[in-house]
Amino acid sequence: MDFMDTMAKVMMFYVPFLFALSFHEYAHGWVARRLGDPTAEMLGRVSMNPLVHMDLLGTVVLPLMAVLGSSPLFFGWAKPVPVSVNNLENPRKDMFWIALAGPGSNFLLAIIGFIVLGLRNYIEMSASMNNFVLQAVHFFIMINLFLAIFNLIPVHPLDGGKILARFLPIRTNIWLEDNSSTISMVLFGLIIFSAVTGSGVITAPVYFVYSVLETLTGLIFML
Repeated sequence: MDFMDTMAKVMMFYVPFLFALSFHEYAHGWVARRLGDPTAEMLGRVSMNPLVHMDLLGTVVLPLMAVLGSSPLFFGWAKPVPVSVNNLENPRKDMFWIALAGPGSNFLLAIIGFIVLGLRNYIEMSASMNNFVLQAVHFFIMINLFLAIFNLIPVHPLDGGKILARFLPIRTNIWLEDNSSTISMVLFGLIIFSAVTGSGVITAPVYFVYSVLETLTGLIFML
């Protein structure tokens, strides 16, 4: 792979991934600030700068290995946005909204991506440019749907676990938090298993939501 091909792959796949990841973390911090907790803002985490959210393994090593072709698994994560529950007026309710903000932001970006695809038919461009836009936006939508749906899995330490926590007994939440490291290892193993075997355990819900939104977009732009 020559330098230009490498840069093209980075621009098409890695840059949208960084944007989606940064927007996800920014949304957590922004909602936390709105609900009374300035912790993320004080640490510079209410930002779209990917450098402040980067985790070396999850944001750089694993995604770039996938983009450059040496790994079959495109997956990654950022450093969690810190939240101090002591600053929240109603921690149980407020943490629900803070957690939901991350996946919600990725669903919003995916919807914007579909709007771009819908508008593409009304913009004159060359066949090569049209193909590039189609591939780039398709991946942008897919990575945002993956981040949204995966993070909604209702277990700690994912956002879904924090969302579910509002409806669970305190003792159950404490047990889940105490065992979050073990759960993280199980989830990572499930992702690797899905990627290696092509079982679709993780990707099937993503493709299902993609097809639903694609159908709705088509209907809207036919009106």
